[in-house]
Amino acid sequence: MAYTWSKDLETGNPLIDTQHKQLIEAVNELLAACSAGQGREKLNSTLLFLESYTSKHFSDEEKLQIQYSYPDYMNHKSLHDDFKKFVNELVMQIKKDGPTTSLISKVSFGVGDWLINHIKKEDTKVAGHIKNKK
Repeated sequence: MAYTWSKDLETGNPLIDTQHKQLIEAVNELLAACSAGQGREKLNSTLLFLESYTSKHFSDEEKLQIQYSYPDYMNHKSLHDDFKKFVNELVMQIKKDGPTTSLISKVSFGVGDWLINHIKKEDTKVAGHIKNKK
C-alpha cells in the first residue's frame, strides 16, 4: 500500500515539502516495484537514494531550525541522527546479505512509517515555529 501525500503533511515550507514528497515517492516506487515482482532489483537504488537524500534534507531542515532559533532543535536533530543511523544500517545489511524480503519490508514500512509520523509530529511543529517567527 502506497503512502499518500495529504494536506496534513504540508509544513508550508516549499523546499521542505518538496523534499518530503521526494522521500515518500522513493518509498512508493519501491512498493510499486515489489507489486511488480521487482522489489529486490529496486532495493539497492532506493537505499542509496535514501542514504544521500536524507542527509541533504535533514541538513536543509536543521539549517532552518537554527536560522529561526527553534527551541527543540537538539531533540529534533537527535531524531534525524537516529534515522540516518537506521538507514545506514539498512545499507550495510544489503551489502552483507543482499536484497532480502525482510530488508525490503524494513525499508518500505520502517522508512515510510517513520517519515509520515516524523512529518506529522515533529516537522509541523518546526513549520509552525518558523511561521510565527516570520
